[in-house]
Amino acid sequence: MVQGRTWLIAILLVALVMRLATAYAVQQKVGDQLCLIAGDAEGYWQLARKIAAGEDFSFADPPRRVHRMPGFPAVLALSMKLFGERPLAARYLLAVIGTAACGVVYLLGRQLFDERVGLIACGLTAVSPVMIGFSVLLLSETLFALTLTISVWCVAKWFSADGRQPKADSRCAVLWPVFTGVSIAIATYVRPSWLLAGPILASVVIALSFKKRYHGQRLTAFGCRFDVAVMLLALFGALLPWAWRNHSVCGHWEFTTLWSGPSLYDGLNPDANGDSNMAFFDRDNLMATKSEWEVDQHYKSAAWRYASQHPGHAIELTFRKLQRYWMPWPNAEQFGGAGPALLVAGFFVPVCVLAVRGGWLARHRPWAWLLPLGPILYFAAIHAVFVGSLRYRLPAEYSLCVLAAVGLSDWFGRRSSKKTDG
Repeated sequence: MVQGRTWLIAILLVALVMRLATAYAVQQKVGDQLCLIAGDAEGYWQLARKIAAGEDFSFADPPRRVHRMPGFPAVLALSMKLFGERPLAARYLLAVIGTAACGVVYLLGRQLFDERVGLIACGLTAVSPVMIGFSVLLLSETLFALTLTISVWCVAKWFSADGRQPKADSRCAVLWPVFTGVSIAIATYVRPSWLLAGPILASVVIALSFKKRYHGQRLTAFGCRFDVAVMLLALFGALLPWAWRNHSVCGHWEFTTLWSGPSLYDGLNPDANGDSNMAFFDRDNLMATKSEWEVDQHYKSAAWRYASQHPGHAIELTFRKLQRYWMPWPNAEQFGGAGPALLVAGFFVPVCVLAVRGGWLARHRPWAWLLPLGPILYFAAIHAVFVGSLRYRLPAEYSLCVLAAVGLSDWFGRRSSKKTDG
């Protein structure tokens, strides 16, 4: 145990040093700009200023009040409160958050498998070029990765790796459904796309509970449904303050944002190609004549109408988005070139191969492979509808590294065995 902790501290120190150095290098490169990827970073920074100043949570003119979730701007606002409006200080704070995400991957790997898998998974995330690079950009991916992985870890604590419920006599048993619901809500406060994880998890848990057996008896339907209900209630309760606030500013109980309509139309319109191009939003200028909620509904209807009238193009776009999502090298122009492509693909491809091996080794333990694999498949399904990019896959790669660690641990074990036999 002591040796394991020593290795963990060493890995996390390496992760932190590499991220802090990258934060400084990125700041030197961008200079007066906020980020290498224009657009989102400026919006987050403006919202953070509003939070830090105690002003209305909105930006642009006409104001968009339900455009973003408040989680990531709140973290930037914390940096502003502590260190002033210094992008480098915010990057250093995000470097710490990225390091914390590596630590949670260790907890997830240890919970689902063992200490060795946890350490290997932590090591993989610590040295991942994309995770290091994105950790210090003023974008929500790394904070989302941390909160998402915490929610997956809470599920792993709620249900053991072989799919059994916690012991009925455990006083803390009911707390894990609560922690799971709250953690999913916290991740949703960072990125709204994680909201459906709660209902999907509830459906899977109930379905598996009628197939699994515990000491020869089927899990009680009442106990399973009670835990699921507690989890969903905790999720709903944690998001209720945000929905209440949205109702007060737009007149509708919106639990996420009013940006899903434009985002959907971004992926389903006559000019769509699988990449994001929001030029239509400024060109149409619907905010000048409609409310934020009406604009959201307009673009949702327009997107679904286009998909129904042009099913061939919609299907083609689905494959293009999936291609962009699973592409092993960067698809953004800012990161073009052979160097970044080799660096990113040189990490992601082996991780995928090892994850396939790890999933096969854990095939008889449903939760052990489903929890690390679920997020990356979940976002693949979502972004097959919206737009595809490596950015949207990145937060799910953290938990995927747990399965890759299983495959790598097995490989290390086989090599050690051969040397011993020899």
